[in-house]
Amino acid sequence: MNKKKPSIPLDNLVSTDKNMYELTNAAIHRAKQISMTGAEELEAAGGKIVSQAVTEIVTEEVQYNIKQD
Repeated sequence: MNKKKPSIPLDNLVSTDKNMYELTNAAIHRAKQISMTGAEELEAAGGKIVSQAVTEIVTEEVQYNIKQD
């Protein structure tokens, strides 16, 4: 039987020492970017924008900065 690879790397998500609020915010903003511009990896993710955004943030494929006022 062929097992389907999970779309979000849960081991990376659980083991991260980063602030979950910041990660969530970064994923929300990245999901907006993907929905507006698209992404090549989106088709491989089955069109799941949020899953793709979380994966990119957790695996540090996409970097984010905290904007200070």
